[in-house]
Amino acid sequence: MSQKFIKLKNNNRANAKAYGKYYATAVYDNHFVGTDEIAEFIQRQASVKKSDIKAVLQELGEAMKHFFEMGQKIKLEGIGILKVGFSSIGVAKAEECSTSTITTRRILFQPETERVVVGQQKSGDGTVKQKYVTAISLLKDVVFEETHDNSMNTESASPAAGNGGGSNTSGGGNTSGGGSTSGGGNQPGSGGSDMN
Repeated sequence: MSQKFIKLKNNNRANAKAYGKYYATAVYDNHFVGTDEIAEFIQRQASVKKSDIKAVLQELGEAMKHFFEMGQKIKLEGIGILKVGFSSIGVAKAEECSTSTITTRRILFQPETERVVVGQQKSGDGTVKQKYVTAISLLKDVVFEETHDNSMNTESASPAAGNGGGSNTSGGGNTSGGGSTSGGGNQPGSGGSDMN
């Protein structure tokens, strides 16, 4: 299986750099993988019963809620880091800034990454330097495939809407047209405030 994409033309004249260019945009079928399906998959991979897996996943949600309420970040090995983020209304004086100025709460997700060697480079003095990229562990084996199936849904703002041609999947992280994924929620300097 693979992650499907379609070619979408940017028709937004306001963005001269992106106008008229085609961008790969992720598409998804209408099926959500739920707790039952995940539990069945894990049961086939490990020697644990589906009912036990479902119980653990339910308790994981409760445990995460508990630690978020305590202001803690959660690191799940092989998955990434989750933490609470929020937006706040800007005020003129520090004493006016309080919990009442917090407007939106969300969970920020930063996927686990690892360094992957992609080659070597020799310098003029004869030393060899490794070239590497930082890969998102959960995505390093994902294969991309173009589709022409119009029944699939794009879950993104289309390039015509003026986002520069990338796709923004707001479910848990942002995936830009170039394939980079950022941690979801506000990035520094984007107008919101994140708890680090």
